[in-house]
Amino acid sequence: MLVTDLYEITMAGVYHRHAIVAPATFSLFVRRMPPGRGFLVAAGVDEALDRLLSWRVSREDAAWLTGQGIAPDLVEPLVDRPFDGDAWAVPEGSVVLADKPLLEITAALPQAQLVESTLLNAVTYPTAIASKAARCTLAARGRPVVDFSLRRDHGIEAAVAAARAGAIAGFAATSDVAAAQALGLRATGTMAHSYIQAVGDERAAFDMFAGTFPAFPTFLVDTFDTARAVRTAAEVIRAHGLEDVAAVRLDSGDLAGEARLARRLLDEAGLDRVRIVVSGGVDEVVIDDLVSAGAPVDVLAVGTRVGTAADQPYLDSAYKLVEYDGRGITKLSAGKGYAPGPKQVWRGAGGDVLARRDEGGPPSSRPLLEPAVRGGRRVRPPASIEEARDRLAADVAALPAGARAVRDPVPAVCRTSTALTRLQEEVRTALRGV
Repeated sequence: MLVTDLYEITMAGVYHRHAIVAPATFSLFVRRMPPGRGFLVAAGVDEALDRLLSWRVSREDAAWLTGQGIAPDLVEPLVDRPFDGDAWAVPEGSVVLADKPLLEITAALPQAQLVESTLLNAVTYPTAIASKAARCTLAARGRPVVDFSLRRDHGIEAAVAAARAGAIAGFAATSDVAAAQALGLRATGTMAHSYIQAVGDERAAFDMFAGTFPAFPTFLVDTFDTARAVRTAAEVIRAHGLEDVAAVRLDSGDLAGEARLARRLLDEAGLDRVRIVVSGGVDEVVIDDLVSAGAPVDVLAVGTRVGTAADQPYLDSAYKLVEYDGRGITKLSAGKGYAPGPKQVWRGAGGDVLARRDEGGPPSSRPLLEPAVRGGRRVRPPASIEEARDRLAADVAALPAGARAVRDPVPAVCRTSTALTRLQEEVRTALRGV
């Protein structure tokens, strides 16, 4: 399956024809922190490693490529050649910073080049979504957040990735049944406006729903008149004895004001244990507004704005050659430079340090990049969602308060080691003389 850009194929052809096949190291990173982010969350790394180890050019693929005008002798070295290099990667769910590697690949140059596009594709979107989802969890301050994004995500695969990213960020459930089934997540849902409209009588609609789904009844109360619907839902809840399991959902309007109205009416009916769920255009900023205003909201359902990372729908991710045949490499282009050579990120109480891979880190620090593939074999198993979630929670808790801020966050910083700074200057000086 040729999940790559055509120029990766043409580069591999040139490399093989001219014997430019020495070991090369490529680094995958996000060039700069997007506005409104104090940190990023590594997600999709394990999928990238799966893609790396399964990437193949089959005989059928080769025939198609030659049909596109690529000479057979350029395609033949690629056929049925498994990846047999190495990969170092941060664990899934790690907090990562801009311009620091999430993944580094070392292999013969043609092999390492061919996988560029598929690795970037595997990591970029999940990292963008997980980073936004983590901000929602922070803004909620302990209140459950659930994923309602399926219907507006950019495709079915994106919806599963969004549900997984949300789970890593600590979301309590997803409305996406397929994602819940595939990933072992809790599925959640309420009722549709169309259901109430079709029945034509709110009391009858609520009563039928309570009788059909008594284990988890959530009543949608803003189809016609919120106050009237909350009173009706209260009557149905009491009639069916659902005081301990029921909830009402608000999906439009002034969510804080509507939540206060609903809470007052429910409390007056003696239903102080009935929860209030809000949805409709909710993201971390809306959540922060609701929580800061003391709105009586128990569950926050996020959809479009989170599943598409609406405020920052892409990351400026890159996959760059940092070493070839033992020679450190970078670029001199304005705004496109990066640190040369294989690297390590050390995390400790004093913050992160970007260093050469062959040097140690500060005392009491730990390395973020771990050997994940050696000689084409996976040596680090994929992380479970629970492991990634716990890792993220610990990493976020250790961030400076400014980086965790929902509004105007101050990105966490990473220092560069003296040895890496020296190497970067040496490489840049050599390139200026080319």
